[in-house]
Amino acid sequence: MPELPEVETVCRGLESPLVGRRLSKVTQRRDNLRWPFPDDFAARLEGRTVQRLYRRAKFILADLDDGWVWMTHLGMSGRMFIHDGLAPEPAKHDHVLLETNGGHTVVYQDHRRFGMMDLVRAEDLNQHRLLRDLGPEPLGNEFNNVLLSNALRGRRTPIKSALLDQKIVAGLGNIYVCEALFHTGISPRRLAASVAGRRAERLVPAIRDVLNKAIAKGGSTLRDYVQASGELGYFQHEFTVYGREGEACVQCGQPIKRIVQAGRSTFFCSKCQR
Repeated sequence: MPELPEVETVCRGLESPLVGRRLSKVTQRRDNLRWPFPDDFAARLEGRTVQRLYRRAKFILADLDDGWVWMTHLGMSGRMFIHDGLAPEPAKHDHVLLETNGGHTVVYQDHRRFGMMDLVRAEDLNQHRLLRDLGPEPLGNEFNNVLLSNALRGRRTPIKSALLDQKIVAGLGNIYVCEALFHTGISPRRLAASVAGRRAERLVPAIRDVLNKAIAKGGSTLRDYVQASGELGYFQHEFTVYGREGEACVQCGQPIKRIVQAGRSTFFCSKCQR
């Protein structure tokens, strides 16, 4: 599933063809993705101008000129492609096509159909069932060591699982939590409560640094992810632990280990991370 850096990269790639542009034609080629589309989805988007495009957690949000917000989640395999002029003949899994008055066509493609789209009134956005319980953005000013420490105190779950809890911090996923924990020398098996305090002071900047570096590289290409331009992300070439089971740790040379936590693979160095 695309994580925060991948979604941020797609969002930035869509800004030029969409922001300030009118959606002159919208084609919806099926009734549902993960959930049904809103009633009259294509008709309600058509003719609207995109005023702003931004990300919240792993959601792409577009403010429209009628006071509504177009909300998208890429799910497991969703992609956005930008075409100059009219798009080619739609492929089997091209589910939504948006033509703009700027001469571009944006195509939403989703082989597994785990993505979603919705239309929400702007004043109701923060109370949407998928957004209302989200924690702070890890790249935002609200996310700091005090907030993280307070959220972790008393929690008896492993720190890896706690950081994947979207109520604690929004948008973090498996890849970048593994990488941030390695860079701070914190074991993914350590109880979350024990990270509050000095360890949280190290963890917050490490999370920011890993995410910013990944965004600068266009995200990480694993399986389905590509940027809106069609290009691949390259941060996977800089992984220190993720996906490197059995390979030598870049710091100590010990083999990287893999364990399963809450159904997700965790990669770490048992010598460097305590």
